[in-house]
Amino acid sequence: MYEYIKGNVEFVGPEYIVIENNEIGYQIKTPNPFSFSAFSGSKITVYTYHYVREDNISLYGFRSQDEKALFTKLLNVSGIGPKGALAILASGEPSQVISAIEAEDEAFLVKFPGVGKKTARQMILDLKGKLADFMPDFSPDLFTVEKHVAKAESDSAMDEAILALTALGYSEKEIKKIIPHLKKEQLTTDGYIKLALKLLLKR
Repeated sequence: MYEYIKGNVEFVGPEYIVIENNEIGYQIKTPNPFSFSAFSGSKITVYTYHYVREDNISLYGFRSQDEKALFTKLLNVSGIGPKGALAILASGEPSQVISAIEAEDEAFLVKFPGVGKKTARQMILDLKGKLADFMPDFSPDLFTVEKHVAKAESDSAMDEAILALTALGYSEKEIKKIIPHLKKEQLTTDGYIKLALKLLLKR
């Protein structure tokens, strides 16, 4: 129904962003909402997927058409819903996810929230050989860490990052294990999320 929405970034939170277009604010769930923080108040284009179910009508948004297309591919896998697909897109560089599927690397895939061995196997069965077209357009620096100098802002940013990780489905136990590593850095919220996800996938 909605291919994309072009408007100003008016709000960024742990679970969604709000894009204002023609005095209407669209609540859009994204893989990592805080990646839009740098565009706050600016006009951008968000590629959208309108998800309609009896108990859930939501807009999901992405920075590129390829990211949106990969999201829809993941939704077609039995056992993966919108929240799981968002977590997969947020948690790992998409090329890593695609490589894991192609290599039948179940051990990597089960690190994502909500993905067990059965779902990982289903991802491989359904998507192997069908994702090569997505590889070239994804940025290899998804986990580039940005330094942030203000300690007070850094503490607040880490709190926001933890809320975002919880929204993605990571457990309190998983998050607690990486907090000591996060505390060693002074980053933006987006930077903390990227570093946290990188650490979570290595465990």
